[in-house]
Amino acid sequence: MSAHLSGTVKPIVVAIGLLTTISSFAANTLISSKTDQPVELDGVEESVWLKAAPLTLVLDNTPYEPAQYEGIRETNYSIQSLYDDEFVYFFVQWDDPTKSLDRFPWEKQQDNTWKRLMNKDKTGHENTYYEDKASIYWNINARGFEKKGCAIACHMADAGGVVADVQQTSPGRKFTPRQGETIDMWHWKAVRTGLTGQFDDQFVDATIDPVVNKNWGRKSDHKTGGGYKDNITDDQLAPAMGTKMWNDTDSYAIGPDDQVLFFDTFKPGHRLASILVSPFTGSRGDISAKAVWEEGKWMLEFKRKRVTTGEKANEQDVQFSDPSKTYYFGVSVFDNSQINHLFSHRVLKMKFEQ
Repeated sequence: MSAHLSGTVKPIVVAIGLLTTISSFAANTLISSKTDQPVELDGVEESVWLKAAPLTLVLDNTPYEPAQYEGIRETNYSIQSLYDDEFVYFFVQWDDPTKSLDRFPWEKQQDNTWKRLMNKDKTGHENTYYEDKASIYWNINARGFEKKGCAIACHMADAGGVVADVQQTSPGRKFTPRQGETIDMWHWKAVRTGLTGQFDDQFVDATIDPVVNKNWGRKSDHKTGGGYKDNITDDQLAPAMGTKMWNDTDSYAIGPDDQVLFFDTFKPGHRLASILVSPFTGSRGDISAKAVWEEGKWMLEFKRKRVTTGEKANEQDVQFSDPSKTYYFGVSVFDNSQINHLFSHRVLKMKFEQ
């Protein structure tokens, strides 16, 4: 009887294991659906998105706990995808009760001097006067990403504040485990890229020498122009550009048309944007985007060419050239926080609908 039972139970166990594996794959898999309709980047979920099934998850992990962090501790997140012969499109939504478009804003003081508002934590990073952000990491060739996801490139400081034998105050650093391995990092920044309608296209490599790169393995794709920089005078005491008061519609950053010499007609308590922006040109501007915040939710719509051809494109960009391939990725969002972010340990996959 024992032998008989053994012969009948084994296939059942195998079947259960197979069903579990299939269920896990489906739960973590985003299907990019083929479309022949135009997709307008406006941050609104038009009818074209009805055919794209959302992948949903809860982001409820943070890399560290800032002392004065008042942002959200978890959020419901969804991502959808479409593609055509040239582009891949995404529509991402997540709950965030506050629309955060401050980034070290200038504020005029009672004595008529100007001050950039900051409230940095003990690691030297901001969690109060900062912008909302979202990011997606796409594996290019980092071994282990398929099992560990983004964690493969995230290295937290030990109890002594050391990362890769380097003493520092930062809670962690990003770099891939081996030379020649890279991860594509798509980084939407509500203030720095919001007005320009782009993501900041970046990547992660194996650099661990802060002398070579102050951000270690985190680097930016090649650009031929554009970008963002601080709106500040050489003596660091006042804004250098701008005449429009800060608002959360079109003056949370200063675009090219408004980059005129600062002229002080402001009153104490008035604010002015502290960042100058213009559209990236070159491969750093590969990703076009539009975001809308409404009723406690961010809606972010974006696209990129399936295959890019910029400088070092194969090292810095995931290439969606093979529609039969599985593409591994991870996601995170930032609630007015410089580096602290919400993420999930789930390793996500994307497949193209055939």
